[in-house]
Amino acid sequence: METIYDWVTVAIFAGLIVLFLQRSSSEGEPRDHIWQYLVASVGCAVANYLGNHDDVPYHHALAILVLGGTVAYIWFALKPLERS
Repeated sequence: METIYDWVTVAIFAGLIVLFLQRSSSEGEPRDHIWQYLVASVGCAVANYLGNHDDVPYHHALAILVLGGTVAYIWFALKPLERS
């Protein structure tokens, strides 16, 4: 855990874990599919990879864009604050 990308992506991934566990243990039919969490997890991994490899100048910009896209995907597809 050396860069800010490590900390941010691990925090987002931990939030995904909590969201998945909470929704999988709730009553009723699950709304989410496991592949939706895979998409968000891969987004975190790609953003972390790009952020940690700063040998190319535009990798930081790409990492921030991928991280923003991942957060937007989580917000709109998984809807973490929606109450049923």
